[in-house]
Amino acid sequence: MEHLQLVSELQEANVGKVLPDEPLANHTTMKIGGPADVLVEPSNLEMLQKTMKIIHKHDAKWTAIGRGSNLLVSDLGIEGVVIKLGNGMDHLDVSGNEVKVGGGYSLIKLVTIISKQGLTGLEFAAGIPGTVGGAVYMNAGAHGSDMSKVLKVAHVLFEDGEMAWLTAEEMNFSYRTSLLQKERPGICLEAVLNVEEGNREDVVATLQKNKDYRRNTQPFNYPCAGSIFRNPLPEYAGALIEKAGLKGYTIGGAKVSDMHANFIVNDNGAKAQDVLDLIAHIKKTVLESFNVQLETEVEIIGRK
Repeated sequence: MEHLQLVSELQEANVGKVLPDEPLANHTTMKIGGPADVLVEPSNLEMLQKTMKIIHKHDAKWTAIGRGSNLLVSDLGIEGVVIKLGNGMDHLDVSGNEVKVGGGYSLIKLVTIISKQGLTGLEFAAGIPGTVGGAVYMNAGAHGSDMSKVLKVAHVLFEDGEMAWLTAEEMNFSYRTSLLQKERPGICLEAVLNVEEGNREDVVATLQKNKDYRRNTQPFNYPCAGSIFRNPLPEYAGALIEKAGLKGYTIGGAKVSDMHANFIVNDNGAKAQDVLDLIAHIKKTVLESFNVQLETEVEIIGRK
């Protein structure tokens, strides 16, 4: 009953798209995931704030997602409200060497636009799927750089409903990690990034090189969630998994990519459980073979 009341209140408040019992397989790049009790795509920041008020009034659980590119959602779905930062949260304003961008903006699209203007600093992110908000949340990176190197400030919504602007220092960034994951759970609503003027041809050439590298080495033509494991530096997860002979290994519909062993692809109607079983098998095999404990980079969320 409480659940129905929450849904009708969100619908009456006209906060944006409100979809009860929405399958999350429709909202993740892995094409896996059971239903959200209710999925809300707020039409702007003000409507997001309204959504949060209603959530708190009902003391409901909430989870935020962007493009679902680093997520494995349980087959049983997610309890409470899933907030999708999408179309209403994708503004972009470029002013000199500063870029103010909504958390729902596509990272690949942003990098392409900025680079074509001859602005440099974001080329490393060419080909990283997902949103700006998600990239800040997990300090996404590649090619020796990451979001911590370009972020000036982030507009953050914490789990308790409080909002704040945090500097890069206050975000406590480290390898694929930020304050928002465990220290003080929250999401990035918008970000101000520092870029520099560069030579347009050089910037575009670097961008293209990074995009080509991804295309040639990673299986984005299959439903997948990006890298499954963090690199246990100086080792690389993909190399260890490949050395362990697990390329192409399959459980149910989930398969270790033949192209890059740190990717699990949804090869044939995989369930989240297939992927979890495959992750467990990889961890066990790599630990037994090389005495290295792999940690997941992909976020595993939803009902257990």
